[in-house]
Amino acid sequence: MRLGAIALTVAVGAGMVVVAAAPIQRVDRSKYRSPFDLAFSPDGKLLAVSDQTAGKLVLMDAAGKVTQEVALEGEATGVAWRSTGQSVFVAECGAGSVAEVDAKAGKVLRRLKVGPRPMGVAVAEKKGLLIAANSGTDTVCLVGLGDGKEAARLGGFRQPFFVAVSPDEALAAVGNLIPATPGSDETTSSCIALIDLAKKAKAADLRLPAGGSQVRKLAFSPDGKWLYVVHTVGRTNLPTTQLERGWVNTNAMSIIDPAKKEIYATLLLDRPSEGAADPWGMAMAKDGKTLYVTISGVHQIAKIDLENLHKLLAGEAPNPPAAKDHYQRRITGIWPEIKKDPKKRAELVNDLAALYSADLIERVTVPKKVDPKNYPFLAWGAPPLKGPRGVALSADGKLAVGCYFPGKIVLFDPQSLKVTERIQLGDNEALAKNDPVRRGEMDFHDATLCFQHWLSCATCHPDGRADGMNWDLLNDGLGNPKNTKSMFAADKTPPSMARGVRSSYEVATAAGYRHILFRVVEPQVIEDTKAYISNLPAPPSPYLVEGKLSPLGQKGKAVFESAKTQCATCHPAPLFTDLKKYNVGTRHELDRVDEFDTPTLLEMWRSAPYLHSGAAVTLMDVLTAHNKSDKHGVTSHLKKEELQALVAYLLSL
Repeated sequence: MRLGAIALTVAVGAGMVVVAAAPIQRVDRSKYRSPFDLAFSPDGKLLAVSDQTAGKLVLMDAAGKVTQEVALEGEATGVAWRSTGQSVFVAECGAGSVAEVDAKAGKVLRRLKVGPRPMGVAVAEKKGLLIAANSGTDTVCLVGLGDGKEAARLGGFRQPFFVAVSPDEALAAVGNLIPATPGSDETTSSCIALIDLAKKAKAADLRLPAGGSQVRKLAFSPDGKWLYVVHTVGRTNLPTTQLERGWVNTNAMSIIDPAKKEIYATLLLDRPSEGAADPWGMAMAKDGKTLYVTISGVHQIAKIDLENLHKLLAGEAPNPPAAKDHYQRRITGIWPEIKKDPKKRAELVNDLAALYSADLIERVTVPKKVDPKNYPFLAWGAPPLKGPRGVALSADGKLAVGCYFPGKIVLFDPQSLKVTERIQLGDNEALAKNDPVRRGEMDFHDATLCFQHWLSCATCHPDGRADGMNWDLLNDGLGNPKNTKSMFAADKTPPSMARGVRSSYEVATAAGYRHILFRVVEPQVIEDTKAYISNLPAPPSPYLVEGKLSPLGQKGKAVFESAKTQCATCHPAPLFTDLKKYNVGTRHELDRVDEFDTPTLLEMWRSAPYLHSGAAVTLMDVLTAHNKSDKHGVTSHLKKEELQALVAYLLSL
């Protein structure tokens, strides 16, 4: 058995002697090769791959041979080519910049400052703009391609992730990873933001259907008429009593009409008895007739027939193309209803059979290349390559998929979805054998460990943090939903859950697999998952200035530590919690008790909404609207400037 961080006990007589936990053996994260985002050059001759953990940009030729590896200053995230194909942009998350790299020479030409923790990037060449999504500060930065200077910085986002630009460069679309609404709102969902690139201003915030979250890639159709986005749909208005038929979570593709600025339809990628957990990447065919989606949690790639899908959505209800010697199946289910009444499209978000009944989707597992001698049960299918994320389709028909955890680039025939080549970036498998943290990260993101594959741990805890939504878990009774807690520092801040019903994160981890994923997993899976949670990467707050508190943050620290506010009484450094429960006047109408666990204040810059009920969207709301009786720190006497300083300090922790 491989040991991670396991607390050992030895029986001595009638008592127990506690032996210190065994130290976790782990591998330096930067040694792993983890393809995150992919993009082909305009001529299809080069493939750019952002290697997140290694902090590199990898360039490959059409045959899959690595031509350049460029070291970056931060973790590599989004990539985007210039129209000439001579250079490519790659976001340097953690460094606050986007590097422009000469594709032939493999050298960084310049670095554009875009703000902390950039994720997705896109280029509007005709407008002369680079668009970067800053997930740390909830902003989007527009930078001039010519002078490299910031042209605009837009706010009002919530962990913006990927960016897409319309073919005419009139609009940029930005996907917000999590909602910016109160968790207590039954219709809470993430937004798709549209930016008017001529005005350099936000044009619209389009709310996904209730529970829509975890927004990843976006893609415009070649004519710009449609915008496609993949995401999850949490059924947060239901108790987590079962998983069947998407009771807790489903996974979707939404189609947006940019001209009308509205959601046209949301369709489920799941089957009636098998989830398509954690959709991630998208690649659009040149003719706009086919869309490819990576379904990261179940290690699959899906091929969607957009041509016939739009005919059905428009009420044409044609028969699907039939294979030779097979009769044409009749279109049934919801599609004839949509033909009669187009408003029925709104019901597609709850229809698990719509895409499959019309033969509009094909899903295949990204297979691992194995030696048949070592796998006698290949009739059941080869083991999967885990965590497909980035996907790209070249103009001349090459389909590439980046598998994050094994560190492989897999080339497919886009028609048959047969693998044509596998390119190994590094020996991740050998490294992970002695690294419970990396194995735990894989398990945390693996929805095949869940009954019927509806969700993974990461579905509600992206990067081990929180999805911003309320869930009615059964560990404290039925009918009193609570906001998802970040798992950061969970190993150091027992007990777990808002009411402290789990004595420790160890207990909560095992209970999560059993009562949320509805599976009894191997003990090693639990041990590895605990190792991952207790070693979550801890980036510095993006609100620090050169690693230190800003002048405003320093003033806020004095307010926080003041005897008058009493903030530090229950939230003492360094964990910023005294690990106790209190009644601070935050009881929600559905709660049955008054006392709740004191949460850590660490990483508040990415843990909104706040309070166990998720009722406070901002920290200012916590200090004012939800603290009128001064039971949650004495703040009613503070002036506006003092409140702003206190918020600045809290965001810096």
